Amino acid sequence: MIQQSLQLLSEHPDVAFATCEDGKPRLRQFQIMKIDGTTLYFATSARKAVYRQLKANPAIELLAASGKRSVRCSGTACFEVADEVKQWIFQHNEVLRRLYDRYDAMEYFSMEIETLDYYDLEPTPPVMECYNLKEGTPVSGFVGTRWAKTDA
Repeated sequence: MIQQSLQLLSEHPDVAFATCEDGKPRLRQFQIMKIDGTTLYFATSARKAVYRQLKANPAIELLAASGKRSVRCSGTACFEVADEVKQWIFQHNEVLRRLYDRYDAMEYFSMEIETLDYYDLEPTPPVMECYNLKEGTPVSGFVGTRWAKTDA
């Protein structure tokens, strides 16, 4: 399911992107600019609230959805992005080139996926797979009283 999750993220890069400010969640639509394995890349402006929020608290959670399938993942923002990756992102994103004159006028960051939840509510029973990628372990989850997963 991890590969299916990454495929859904690749096909639906516009995600609900959550940060935290003053102990309160902040949610906005954001775009995944590049996926490399389980690392997601993003771009923003240092003038935006999201940048200030991530600098103060780098915790991220995001959600991508398509029909009855969704992927939720979390991780930590890392602002150390190689210059060639920044240039690739800028060159492959039409919107960034319309909004900014140069690739280095922006801030870039990555998020290594630490936890990943894949949901598919179409089949019966529904599919719910949860992974802790940081530790390399599956995690139990609850999908409803009729198909409850339990820790063994």
